[in-house]
Amino acid sequence: MATRARREMPQDGAWLSIGALSRATGVAVETLRTWESRYTFPVPERKPSGHRVYPLSAVPRLRRIAQALALGHRAGQVVGASEEALARLLESTGGAGDAPRPHSPSLPPAEDLDGLLRLVRAFDGDRLTRTLLGDWGRLSPVEFLEARVAPLTRAVGEGWEKKELEIRHEHFISEKLGDLLRSLRLPFEERATGPLIVYTTLPGEGHGLGLQMAALALTSAGCRAMFLGTEVPPPQVASLARDLGARAVAVSISSFSRGASTQAALRRLRDALPRRLSLLVGGDGAPRPQPGIEVVQSLTDLADWGQRVAAGLPTTGGRTGPGTTSA
Repeated sequence: MATRARREMPQDGAWLSIGALSRATGVAVETLRTWESRYTFPVPERKPSGHRVYPLSAVPRLRRIAQALALGHRAGQVVGASEEALARLLESTGGAGDAPRPHSPSLPPAEDLDGLLRLVRAFDGDRLTRTLLGDWGRLSPVEFLEARVAPLTRAVGEGWEKKELEIRHEHFISEKLGDLLRSLRLPFEERATGPLIVYTTLPGEGHGLGLQMAALALTSAGCRAMFLGTEVPPPQVASLARDLGARAVAVSISSFSRGASTQAALRRLRDALPRRLSLLVGGDGAPRPQPGIEVVQSLTDLADWGQRVAAGLPTTGGRTGPGTTSA
């Protein structure tokens, strides 16, 4: 029986109990234990308390393993396989790894959102992460964003405006969701082979969660990512996009930064970009569609756009309509 010495768990990062890992991947607890014993994967770490926990990074691989098993492969073939071998197995039998499932997002029941808000009020980051990962295991990336992350983010913002929540709650949820979204994006980013998208916000826009959501939506569709973060001057964004041969620049504008100065900065960015580059704009503060600027109204639309460009198909330009704002 193969074994591996377990080291003490580092203090940072996202960690799951075996039950949470099972819920996030659809693999039974007993099966996870059997695989650990037989194939040395997944292997837990130890909390200072002695409890066994699993890294968040195990979730995407376990989901691909589960998909391979559903396609008829044996556990002995796939659990211990390298990432490259697992990808080849999925491709050879029509599997698409973590490709998005058909979009059918629905808003969470009110009691679900209320439960998440209670965790925010209690600053219970561990339970919040476990709960969201359970949803991640059941939903496609875009469904997860539109039905869980976006409503929660909006509810926290509204609570702050109504003075029902404090700025510390907003900072808490921003950091927790930012860490989670980055962790979920990384496996897609490592495998993406589509065109490069540059992500940023304009000067004066310090809110980055919308940008994180857009990046996850597009990388899950197969696009590569260059994530610049917030408040980058337009000339520097344009210069980098040109130098890297990017397909598009994605800009997020929140309701807090809408206004004439943001409109002017957006126009400066458009003027500095080559005409061949798309400028995608989303968020609650996004302007109306205008020449050269594609205003994307929902994360579903954004992912659809990403799937088309990743497949080398033409896009249809900016859209308007109801839905959770993105980018």
